[in-house]
Amino acid sequence: MIQDNLIKVGMADLNVAHLTGVLKTTGLGSCVGVTLFDSRVKVAGMAHVMLPSSEIAREGSINIAKYADTAIPELISQMEKLGANVGRMEAKLAGGAQMFAFAGNNDTMRIGPRNVESCKEMLNKYRIPIKAEDTGANYGRTIEFHCESGMLMIRSVQQGVKEI
Repeated sequence: MIQDNLIKVGMADLNVAHLTGVLKTTGLGSCVGVTLFDSRVKVAGMAHVMLPSSEIAREGSINIAKYADTAIPELISQMEKLGANVGRMEAKLAGGAQMFAFAGNNDTMRIGPRNVESCKEMLNKYRIPIKAEDTGANYGRTIEFHCESGMLMIRSVQQGVKEI
């Protein structure tokens, strides 16, 4: 499907749309696609979260879209500039897969599940309900979030296409 109003969200990136547009990100393995939507004013946002916490950042100036604890507040802020209200926002999540099998219980290798947990903690902090999610398992996903309807389309080789 070719979209005239496709808004790409890269890895460790975020973007917003108002009234029309389809936010799209690819390559969600252990990364989490966080989408927020205020249906009253038709403002949508998407973040492609790579890591759970900016506390592990080693770079001097951090990329705020890379971490759950910094991407979600920034996404909320950008959406509010377009007229959204955090009290009306609803979230949908996709990704957070455990892409590789590891022996033992080493928490550092659980990047996907830790990303999902961290995103949920941030959404809970802002009292944003999670309306739907397609997280976990062991396969990658591509997602498209439709600004007009708040529908999230998820594509994967293993599961085909689903809408939530």
